[in-house]
Amino acid sequence: MTEENYNYRTSQTLLRNQFPGKGKLKIPVIPKFEPRQEDFDAFKISGQSTALYDTITPFIDVPLKGGGSAYGGEWKPNPTKPQDQRFLGEPGETKISYTTKGELIETHIGPDKKADYEIHHTDHGFPKYHKVPHEHKVIWDDRGPHLSHEEYSVKQYSGRVKMSAFVPTNSIEQNRFESISDFKWCMKRGGEVQFDWKGVSYCCFGCICPAPGKKPRMAIARAGSAEVNAQTEKWCDTADELLEYMVSGDRLRDVITQITVMSRTV
Repeated sequence: MTEENYNYRTSQTLLRNQFPGKGKLKIPVIPKFEPRQEDFDAFKISGQSTALYDTITPFIDVPLKGGGSAYGGEWKPNPTKPQDQRFLGEPGETKISYTTKGELIETHIGPDKKADYEIHHTDHGFPKYHKVPHEHKVIWDDRGPHLSHEEYSVKQYSGRVKMSAFVPTNSIEQNRFESISDFKWCMKRGGEVQFDWKGVSYCCFGCICPAPGKKPRMAIARAGSAEVNAQTEKWCDTADELLEYMVSGDRLRDVITQITVMSRTV
């Protein structure tokens, strides 16, 4: 058996390898699928308002976004996105990674070997609403990590770091959104994204508060100074609304797989 063949047969993208086998033939025991409303968002067909619907994009592309499964499998780092590795480690460890722009991210691993908070040494192009550095709690569910909208004082966690490990940086190609569903998933997980299109930089956020005590929302704007943010920001309640934002004369929905993604947190 060749190495390539072995890697294919043992790949976590195959359902038979995501679940433990049972019996002599080791037939995978796959949990019953429990549907959620968000599972079907990507199947909405165009024909009405484009602000509400997009062309069909199969939700089965979940493995491209990480090792999580729509069928109940435990989340695992996406092997094609090295920075996913920062969310798992040894208790007390701090994973050190950098965005493609060279910005430092420190990810602390909690007692369950999963990340419990991150320190971002960047404002993600949105200084009007982000301090440098700032922290986010990492919240876990069966779909994987989710970055909270709250920001915390860095002093809150001082003295807890025991050791650190370096995590490789995603390439620009690895950061790329492969589909509309990929972008929506990123926003639903509280992702923070910086991207370029036609020589202009933009930033968008899946979970951020417009003011202290206010309900968290999604936002998109031109990246730059607080003044530039204020002049160009758009606050939204869904990723579909974000996708209607105009970037350098184009609707984001129409170019989402073509934009140059400089950094994305999930």
